[in-house]
Formats: sequence, C-alpha cells, structure tokens
Amino acid sequence: MEMNIDQTRWYDRIWAAFIFFTRLPFWRLHEPPKECYKTVVEHWPLTGWLTGGVMAATLYFGSMVLPYTIAVIVAIIIRLLVTGALHEDGLADFIDGFGGGGNDRERILAIMKDSHIGTYGVLGLIFYELLLVMALMSIPARDAAMLIFAADPYAKMVTSQLILMMPYARREEEAKVKTVYRKFSVSAGISLAIQGLLPMIAFIVITGIAWETVIFFPAIIMYFLYLLIWRKIKGYTGDCCGAVCLLVELGVYLIVCIQNHIGLL
Repeated sequence: MEMNIDQTRWYDRIWAAFIFFTRLPFWRLHEPPKECYKTVVEHWPLTGWLTGGVMAATLYFGSMVLPYTIAVIVAIIIRLLVTGALHEDGLADFIDGFGGGGNDRERILAIMKDSHIGTYGVLGLIFYELLLVMALMSIPARDAAMLIFAADPYAKMVTSQLILMMPYARREEEAKVKTVYRKFSVSAGISLAIQGLLPMIAFIVITGIAWETVIFFPAIIMYFLYLLIWRKIKGYTGDCCGAVCLLVELGVYLIVCIQNHIGLL
C-alpha cells in the first residue's frame, strides 16, 4: 500500500532531496520512501548549502595554493562532480528545445526529452561556463566564496516558484525521473524562504552590497524566463527548472560583477 506524502517523515524528505539533487552516496545510508521524491523541491535550497558550500570552499582554499583562474575552474568541476551535472544537463536540453523547437510545443518537449545534445545546447553550455568563470574571476576570492554559498541556495529558492506558477508540462509517466513535484504549502514556502535567504542575507550584511540588486535582479530573470516557458510550452519540466536555476544563479554573479566594477562592493 502506498504511503501518503503527508505521512512521510520530515527527515526522509530532506534525505530524498540530497539523494535526488546530488551524486553523493546518501542512498547507501538510508533510502526514504519513494513518495518523498515528490517533495524534493521543498528542500532544494538546502542542498544548495552543500553544493554551494563545497564549491565555495574549493575556490577559497584552492586560491591559496593555485592561480586564481585554476581555483575557479576546479571549484566548478567539483560542483559538477557533486551534482552529476544535473542542472547543466537541463540547461543544455532547455536551450536545445527552445532554440530548435520554434513555437511547436510538442517538438520543444520532444527535443528536451532526447538524450542527445544539439548545437544549441553545446553553444549554450560553452557560453554559460565562460560567463561563470569570468564572473567569478572578477570577484576577489573571499567575496566570491561567500557569494557562491549565498547564490546557490538563493537561485534554487527563486526557481522553485515555477512549481507554483505553472503545471507540469508532461504527464507524470512521461517525466524523465517518473516523478512530478507536488505544489508546496504555505509552511513549505516559508521553509524554502528561510533556506534560500539566510546565506544571502549573511552575504549582504558582511559585504554591504546593495541588497536590492542581488535580491530582485535574479527574481526578474526568473520571471522573464517563466514568461518564455509559459508562452512556449504552457508548463514547466525538470529541464526548465535546472536551466532557470543556473541562469538565475549566473545573474547573481553578473550583477555583483557590475557593482564590483563600478565600486559598490
């Protein structure tokens, strides 16, 4: 007999999120009920504390023994290993689908589901990684490390709102991971906000950066991506969530770069 989601234990749901969003062997220690995987988005920013923390520590301590450029690249590689490039795969599929599918909803969804990567996806990943490397290189190591730890959970929190704003674009049985996230409750939304905002607030307080830009600019990016997704396919997919998360996070780095360049940080 299947268990109701609300009957699952809170720590099982958190455990499921870490299993789902990372490639670390948490599943060897404990396997939560499968129903918990419908709630993983509710703890997505919390996994960002891990992935962002690992990346930030690698960059900061790596910069002490390596040229800064290499430390930045190694930090990105480490996060890719921890996440299994889950979101980067989504970004490539998203760009392939929306770049090559025109305005044909079914064609866009079919391209995104195809496991092969196309020209749009390759170019999109190249330009994304170049912007990411250059943005982080333009920020001093200490500030960059703090920013990574803040931006990763914050981007996940902002992106999670897509689950409330749109229905799932496919049928559940057509989902790549055979799981459709449930729409979260008010209490889950408050938990999401705490998970995503705490590191960002700490970064703002420590650096004194203009909080309006790092809070609202990424949210504006998410909103315009939401409008694009809604116009094209009238719903979200896992690939859409991964792509929006990375682009929102990149937006945080770019806006800090701008403020750093003009002397506000």
